[in-house]
Amino acid sequence: MNRLQRALDALVERVDTPAPIVLVDVMQGNIDRMQGFAAQHNLDVRPHVKTHKCVEIGRRQIEAGAVGITAGNVGEAEVFAAAGFDDIFLAYPIWPAGTKGARIRRLAESARLRVGVDNAAAIEALADAMGDEPDRLQVVIEVDCGARRSGAPPEAAGDLALAARKRGLVPVGVFTYPGHGSAGRDARRRAAQDQEAALTTAVRSLEGVGITAEVVSAGSTPTVEFTTSSAVITEIRPGEYVFGDLNNVRLGACTDDQIALFVAGTVVSDWVPDQVILDVGSKALSREGSPELGYGGIAGTKAVLAKLNEYHGFLPLPVGDFRPSVGGVVPVVPNHVCPVVLNFEELIVTDSTGTSLRRWPVDARGFLN
Repeated sequence: MNRLQRALDALVERVDTPAPIVLVDVMQGNIDRMQGFAAQHNLDVRPHVKTHKCVEIGRRQIEAGAVGITAGNVGEAEVFAAAGFDDIFLAYPIWPAGTKGARIRRLAESARLRVGVDNAAAIEALADAMGDEPDRLQVVIEVDCGARRSGAPPEAAGDLALAARKRGLVPVGVFTYPGHGSAGRDARRRAAQDQEAALTTAVRSLEGVGITAEVVSAGSTPTVEFTTSSAVITEIRPGEYVFGDLNNVRLGACTDDQIALFVAGTVVSDWVPDQVILDVGSKALSREGSPELGYGGIAGTKAVLAKLNEYHGFLPLPVGDFRPSVGGVVPVVPNHVCPVVLNFEELIVTDSTGTSLRRWPVDARGFLN
C-alpha cells in the first residue's frame, strides 16, 4: 500500500474531507535537506512562505537555519511580523498605493524589511511612503532572467539602485525569478544558467555606480539544484520544497517520497461506468492542470482527476485493481501545492504512521494585498 494511503487510513475516522494532510516527518526532512544543501554550497536560505502561509512551519524553517523569510505581499509580511519574524524580504515589485505605504512604513519599524523594485516610479513612491525615514527601508532590484514576468533588464539594475540611494532608500542587492525553469526537465538547468548570467550582469551594473550587492537572491524550487557553482548568488528563496507536489516530481525537483502534503478526498458517487466522483473540486485543489495532464493524482496509482467542478472531482478509473468504492477515502496529490493551502483554514498535521493529529492554522490565508 502507498505510504500516503497508509497514513490516511490511520486518520480516516478523525478527519472530515476534503482536508489538507501534512506529514510532518516528511516535511521536516524536506526542510533539513534544503538547509543542508545550502550549507554545503555556502548559500543562505530565505524560504518563501506563500507556499504554506503557516507561522508554525515558518518557525521550523528558521529553527533549521533559514536567515529570514520571503513574503509575496504586504499582508503576508504583516502576519509573520506580528508573530515575531524580524527579517522579511517582500520579493515583489510592490506599489505602495492606498494604505500600503503606511503599512510598509510600520513593518520597517518592527523588522528588517527588504522590498523588491523594478522601476523608477516605484522607487519614488516608496521613498515618499517612508516620509522622513527612507533609510529604514532596504530595496532589492528585481531583474528578469528570461521568465518575462516582472524585473528590469539586468544592465539597468545599477541605475535603479542609484535612483533609490538618491532618494534615501538603501539598495542592498538584486534578485530574480527563473520561472521558465518549470517548462520541463531540460529547462531547469538552462533557467538556472540564465539566472546566474542575469544576476552576474546586475551585480556588475551595481558595481558600475559604486554600489555593492550585499544580497544576490535566487529562486526557485525547480532550479535550486543547479545553483551549486555560482560565484555571485548569496541566497535562495525556494517555497514549494517544503511540501513538494506533482509538478516538481515531473520536473525531477523532488521525489514521490518527498511529498509531504496531500488532500484527503472521499468517493461520493460511482454511477458513471469506469469513473468515480470525489468531494475534491476546484475549491480545494484550484484549477492547476489541464485535461491532458490531469488536475491532481491519486497517490500510488496512475489515476488522475480529469475534470473539476467546484465541489466535484471527476476520477476516471484506469485499467487495473484500483477500484475505490463509495465511502472510500483516497490521497490526492496536487499538481501545484501553493494554491491548495490557500483554500483551507487549517492544516491537518500527522506523520507517516498517521498516529498523531494536530491542527495548524493557515495564518496568512486570505491575505492577498
